[in-house]
Amino acid sequence: MRAAPITFALFLGSLAGCGAAARRPAARGATPIVEGKPPATAHPKVPIDAATRTRLVEAAAAAMEGGYVFPELGNQAAAHLRDQAAKGAYDALVTAGALTDRLTADLRELTHDKHIAFIVSAQPLPLVDDDVAPSPEDLAAEARAEAVANFGFTRIERLAGNIGYLRLDAFMQAALAGDTAEAAMRLLAHTDALIIDLRGNGGGDPQMVQLMVSYLHPATTQIHINDFYLRDGDATVQFWTLPALPGPRYAGDVYVLTSGNTFSAAEEYAYDLQVEHRGHVVGEVTGGGANPGGTVRLDDHVAMFVPFGRAINPETKTNWEGVGVQPDVAVAAPLALDTAYLAALRSRVGKGADANLEGEIATAIADAERRLADAARPARPRHGR
Repeated sequence: MRAAPITFALFLGSLAGCGAAARRPAARGATPIVEGKPPATAHPKVPIDAATRTRLVEAAAAAMEGGYVFPELGNQAAAHLRDQAAKGAYDALVTAGALTDRLTADLRELTHDKHIAFIVSAQPLPLVDDDVAPSPEDLAAEARAEAVANFGFTRIERLAGNIGYLRLDAFMQAALAGDTAEAAMRLLAHTDALIIDLRGNGGGDPQMVQLMVSYLHPATTQIHINDFYLRDGDATVQFWTLPALPGPRYAGDVYVLTSGNTFSAAEEYAYDLQVEHRGHVVGEVTGGGANPGGTVRLDDHVAMFVPFGRAINPETKTNWEGVGVQPDVAVAAPLALDTAYLAALRSRVGKGADANLEGEIATAIADAERRLADAARPARPRHGR
């Protein structure tokens, strides 16, 4: 699975190859499950002729037909694209970006699946052989790209009142990000409550979700976190909390911040903790994408993300697809941090803290209350000349 928000290079990292039907991508002997926010639709200008347009529509239809997690819906989507093409609905679209934007809109309208997405590259896309492992150079470049982003760990801080704050902007590959996760949890270990900010997190690696959920549960009890049903092989992959971790587990109260931009794997994290009664979700309803997948190379310049699986929570037997994660405390995203911070501070009042910390908590409460009151106050109208 690749990190999200999905960038151009990372989106291509799970290319499944060419062919009439979508195939789940293989990587290093295993099928990566990808949960990520679809790429932005600002495409480079790649002209297409009628033959290329016909080929791309057919390749997209075949990808849905052969790989989409819900076969009947995938068949309907494929038939719809072919019918639209036969009616000339795409004939006026003369760039790959214009065509793929239209295909995205058509497919999402039919499936309501926000994971369906295309990417257009001005440069030829790499051919990927499922049976050939990535080169050491490719793996090193991928690791470097994730390390430069600090594996999504954007900010780690002790806030006044001994409240921990972790801003996590992506769930990057657990195999690469594990040491950074351990370091973060060590820095936060002595705080009394923890705020995990996912407002800008577009998704990523389910194994990283598994790791970060595990840090919030005791080693003595294994929790069944989530399942992924995969169309290929009619298989279900289970995720449980890990019995052994290199860093300290966190036992304090947890608050998870969300926004409408919180998507996919980040939604899973919030949903998992909410269902497990391990975290309070504060903020906005999330984006609503629960169907992981992989990337199919349609031609030299166009690739398509096809959802080939769906999340199934073992407790609710469903997921957040199309509806998003509903916050426990619904507030606008810009107010989520102070709202959660105030709740965390108030929960610590009278809990045996020393006089200095009690004073710090009291001051922090007053400051957070003032900021929230200021935000709620209507703006004064301006009178121009």
